[in-house]
Amino acid sequence: MINDHHTPVLLNESLEFLVADSNGIYFDGTLGFGGHSDGILTKISNEGTLVATDVDADAFDYSKKKFSSDKRFKSYNLNFSQIDIIAKIESIKFFDGIFADLGVSSFQLDNASAGFTYRSEAKLDLRMDKKKVITAADVVNSFSEEELAKIFFEFGEERNSRLIAKKICERRKEKKIETTLDLSEIVSSVTPFKLRTKTLSKIFQALRIFINDELEILKSFLNKSVELLSSGGRIVIISYHSLEDRIVKDIFKYETLDCICPKDYPVCKCDKVPRLKILTKKPVIPNTDEIKNNVRSRSAKLRAAERI
Repeated sequence: MINDHHTPVLLNESLEFLVADSNGIYFDGTLGFGGHSDGILTKISNEGTLVATDVDADAFDYSKKKFSSDKRFKSYNLNFSQIDIIAKIESIKFFDGIFADLGVSSFQLDNASAGFTYRSEAKLDLRMDKKKVITAADVVNSFSEEELAKIFFEFGEERNSRLIAKKICERRKEKKIETTLDLSEIVSSVTPFKLRTKTLSKIFQALRIFINDELEILKSFLNKSVELLSSGGRIVIISYHSLEDRIVKDIFKYETLDCICPKDYPVCKCDKVPRLKILTKKPVIPNTDEIKNNVRSRSAKLRAAERI
């Protein structure tokens, strides 16, 4: 059941980096159930604006109702990579702050019917946007052994990817893999007991990332965000696994460079201009108290940068 006890991760740290101008225009690309948006609204003045978006229909409907009486708040049921389209609709040239928390919400993980957990029986779906055609069940039942192994290795960093893919292909000849527990049982059957939880997390993560094209969408969002930041504007991203964090780190670093010419060039010919200043030399992580109160925050990493 959706409730008001959804806990936003690294909330105070996010707001500290993000909100530099209380009269500014802000973008929350992962509205969810409104935890970070609520915090942003407490920090901005009556002259400020918050535009938020979420592709998940349940989360979007809940937060739209939650903030319906606040005239500073505008929301869209779109993917955050469409930030440029949203900006045009709202006639916004630049944002003073852009935020995204890339984690799957506790509601999605705990709600069996959402199909994101391997602990409960549900249809094997894993689509954030239910308008997408291909589900996780489609992938595990129709992709080749080689294709499945590649997904598990690239997006889940799973060493046993080939063995798991082989077992899936063997099992689906006997019976179609339709539920989360069907897949969990197959993965568990070829995984040592002490590694099962970690391996199951990796396999479901890999399928979720692939189904929702999460990494390419993140790159698109970050590149558009840099274009749409005002001078002095801040971008704050919270990631939860190494693939996401590496993308954020690499794009931020690229945007700080003043030259990308090969090292053997005697003179710079690229005309590269630095557009970001990194505010977090190392990623900010939750303290022990936050992890104790919200164990799912333990893998969170926050990176922040400022538009030059």
